[in-house]
Order: sequence, then structure tokens, then C-alpha cells
Amino acid sequence: MTVAHPLWLVAGVAVAVAFAWAARVAARRAAAAALAYSSIAFFESATRARFDPARLFVPAVVAGIVALGGALAQPRFTATLPVRGGAVMLCVDTSGSMRATDVAPTRSDAAAAAVRAFIDAVPNGTRVGIVAFSSGAGLVQPLTSDKDVARDAIARIPPPNGGTAIGDALAAAARALPPSGLRAIVLVTDGVNNLGADPLAVAQQIGTTGIEIDTIGIGTNDSGQFVPGTDVVASIDEDALRQVAASAHGAYARANDADALRARLAALANSTTREKKRIDASLPLAVAAAVVAIAALGAGMLAGRVP
Repeated sequence: MTVAHPLWLVAGVAVAVAFAWAARVAARRAAAAALAYSSIAFFESATRARFDPARLFVPAVVAGIVALGGALAQPRFTATLPVRGGAVMLCVDTSGSMRATDVAPTRSDAAAAAVRAFIDAVPNGTRVGIVAFSSGAGLVQPLTSDKDVARDAIARIPPPNGGTAIGDALAAAARALPPSGLRAIVLVTDGVNNLGADPLAVAQQIGTTGIEIDTIGIGTNDSGQFVPGTDVVASIDEDALRQVAASAHGAYARANDADALRARLAALANSTTREKKRIDASLPLAVAAAVVAIAALGAGMLAGRVP
């Protein structure tokens, strides 16, 4: 939190403390004067436990002064708030390497389950779309805020086959996003690019438009397994995915198993649909000061201290 004019807050606290001290001194003097001329019966009656509205007067005035000082100080704080109407494109790798079984049952099946977890967890009103890519990229589902429609689209994601064109997928996802607003791309892949446009160059260009790219690396480098039907060792290019995410204000995370992948995508469903906003607390504090001032006036009138 930041305060534009901290001296106003200091002044408010100082005035409130001074008022509380003066009110206490005045109350003691009034009590002493009353006791000097009272009888024992009057003293017992006066000190009998009861609710006295006057007790609210001083605390209310003190709170009002502090709130007013806080309002004049113009405090501001940063909060992370959900944004209704955000747009997220999911880029799902369907290249041949996604047949690898180092993530059970296969990388491809685990990715599809994680996409469903993302859709389930995304806040209502957020638009979600899906791009699948292998040797090329294709739009599986345009942006939609209907979660059932988005879930149904998962069944249309092609089976794994062919090369990997990550740059083409990012470009296709960016084209499917609106020109403004909170926009993000979530890339789920093993990161081993071998076709199409350079992913880093495309990501850098996308980053200049305000679109965030988060990358999820699926797979392992030390399983010793081969991609089924090939002599290619199942691997993952983490460095490339880190660079892609960093170039577009996003983050990279690795998922070694299906559970971790689902959990990571579910967490991203919220983080990619929230944004940080600067909030000015001056008005709420000014309203609070007005409310307690009215409360103090009411307490004083009930106690007969305000005409």
C-alpha cells in the first residue's frame, strides 16, 4: 500500500489522540465536581451499571478524525481481482512425440485431461478457445464462454502425429484472441520444435501486443523411453519453453505426471483471468468518516451534550 500524503494521516492520528486526551481530562473534572456536591444515594445511583450513549461520543469522534485523516492522505493499494470477460487460448501439442508414455497413460491423454481441468476451473464468463498443432496449427474451438461447448471440443483434438510447429500455433492462437482486454495463451507441449516459424520470435511479437503466454512443459528427459513407433528418445526442451514464456510476460512450469499437469492447468485457470489493479481507498475512508461523524452526533444528542 502507498500513501500519497502521509502527513495528513499523521495529523489525523495526532488530532484524534489530543481529542481523546482532552475528553478524558474533561470527564474526570466533571466527575470530580459532581461528586463534591452529591450524596451517597446519588453516587450509588450514578455509578450503577447502565448503558450510556455518551460513551459512544468520544470513540466515534476519534474514529472519524482518523478516517478523515486517512482519506486526505489518499491511500492506494494493489489488489489482484478477477476480470470478467477475459480470453484464453489453449495451445495443445498433438505432434508424434505426444504418444510418449513417460507421462501416463500418454502425454496426449494427460494433456487432454488437463485441458478439461482448466475449463472446469476457469471463472464463469471467461472465454476459452483451443488450438491443436503438430506439423501445422488449426483452430479446434473458437473463443466461447460456454463451458459445455469448450469441453465437447476436447474430443475433436486430433490424435498425436507429425512434427511440431510451436511458432505457428502461437500465431494462430494470437489471431483468435480479441485486440484488447485481458488475453492469454496457455501452451501445453514438450517444447521440441522442428517445423514452422521460430517460436521465440513469434512469442516476442505477441508479447508486444499485451498478450501473456504461459508455457507448460509435459514430459521428462531421463525416462529412457522412446516415442512409440520411432527410435526417438522422449524428451522435453525446457529452455525453449522458459524463453517463450519470458518473452511474453508469462511463466513456465513443468509437469512430470498427469496429476501435476491437471493441477497446474487448474491453477492457471484462475491466474490467467485475474489482473492487478490499483485501488484508491480515499472515498471509502471519507464515507467512513461521515458515518462515524453522524454516529457521534447521534450519541451526543442522546446524551444531551449536543443541542
